Amino acid sequence: MKYVLSWLGGTITGALLFLMVLYYNPLANTLSVSPLAVYGQPLIDLEYSTVPSETIAYTNNGKSRIQPYPDKVAELWEPTVRKTIVLVTLLTDSSGQPKGLGVKFASESERTSLLKAEALVDSAWHVFLPESGSLFIDQTENMWSYARNIIVPARWSSADSWRGTWYGITTAGPTALGTAKVAGGTGRFADLSSEAVEAISARAYSAQQGPVSATGSLTIAAVEPVADH
Repeated sequence: MKYVLSWLGGTITGALLFLMVLYYNPLANTLSVSPLAVYGQPLIDLEYSTVPSETIAYTNNGKSRIQPYPDKVAELWEPTVRKTIVLVTLLTDSSGQPKGLGVKFASESERTSLLKAEALVDSAWHVFLPESGSLFIDQTENMWSYARNIIVPARWSSADSWRGTWYGITTAGPTALGTAKVAGGTGRFADLSSEAVEAISARAYSAQQGPVSATGSLTIAAVEPVADH
């Protein structure tokens, strides 16, 4: 019997140590300065709320802690999209003035590796700015730091919530510099080929409802399209 207890004790201790290594993974690194800060080109800064009830529409498979909004929006329960979320939101400038509309699709990535501190999400934006045109953003996001610093503490908290100040760049690719790819659509963005970075600034999170006070931002390098000769 003592050998069984020793084995169980060793197994539990090993599991706890493994979880601690994952949580305090030295490979984890949160970027706080955008790679576009030294881009040398005009930048477009757009903001949006990540709180579902403050968006135009938010939906998932309907079984997540974060419930779809509004109540009767269609849920993504089909096998091909059940791990996908869709966000439709108003995009504003830094002063809160409306600039356009954004539609974001995000799905869990098969390339996720917790041992490498990578909780990857493949996402795509369709951004429409009435005064300028439309563009598309293709990106890979790493949500590890967001989960580690906000979601996990909220679930461990006796109040089932987290409050504080956290800022992190979520974009992790697909470019070599860790930026997202931007492709022009219409208007002055037609034929545009550029880069973008997405970030989150969080202040409150509920383990039961998800983000309570948080703002997302998109920074797009607005280089002029290169004409063919």
